[in-house]
Amino acid sequence: MNTDVVIHPDRELLAHTVAARLLVSLVDAQSARGSASVVLTGGGVAAAVYRAVAASPARHTVDWSRVTFWWGDERFLPAGDPERNETQAREAFGSLFDEATVLPMPATDGPAGADPDAAAARYARQLADVGAPAELPHFDVLLLGVGEDGHVASIFPEHPAGYEIRTACAVRGAPKPPPTRITLTKAAINSAAQIWLIAGGAEKADAIEAAFSGAGPDQIPAAGVGGVERTLWLLDRAAAAGINPGVRTPH
Repeated sequence: MNTDVVIHPDRELLAHTVAARLLVSLVDAQSARGSASVVLTGGGVAAAVYRAVAASPARHTVDWSRVTFWWGDERFLPAGDPERNETQAREAFGSLFDEATVLPMPATDGPAGADPDAAAARYARQLADVGAPAELPHFDVLLLGVGEDGHVASIFPEHPAGYEIRTACAVRGAPKPPPTRITLTKAAINSAAQIWLIAGGAEKADAIEAAFSGAGPDQIPAAGVGGVERTLWLLDRAAAAGINPGVRTPH
């Protein structure tokens, strides 16, 4: 596994360069395998990335009917709720989404009902169905935001979800609202070919510094993820402020 850090001057340039990188990766995957698979994340920077993808002239180089979209985590709310990561992604990607290949995590008013454990189990079965005979499908790129506390997806510091061995699980008592969520587990996340950790803003600097300074994955979940082939930390200058210039991989 290769780990690299790329630091951008500001959040706007970060979003646009991540968008360009994502488009290239999708084209490469389709050239190699005929299809592509990406796991989406939530947050302001991620939404800016998706908008930049949708606005890019290069979007036409991707066959969007052959891109499968998964989610790394979701706020367990009704379908269409503006706080859901799915809703934000749909608004940003717009017509690029092909409903046949968009596989969001269940909502509270979905087929699994309002039980988050049943909803997580349903998503795990969907992952297994698509990935059969493997437990998980191939993920070309898995996107992760990094929280101020170092959380990724909905795996928070010292939370039981960080110790799950299933591929997806319910999260209760999350330290930021809403408290009930669904998340891929570290086992599922770390199966991705490439993991991109994306963060912008000075409020993320302490957590990122900790990840690069030897913090354990229980205290800083971002320190415990890594792609099978490559891990990319894509940061703006403010988020990277605490990283020693001579250090380019987390310990």
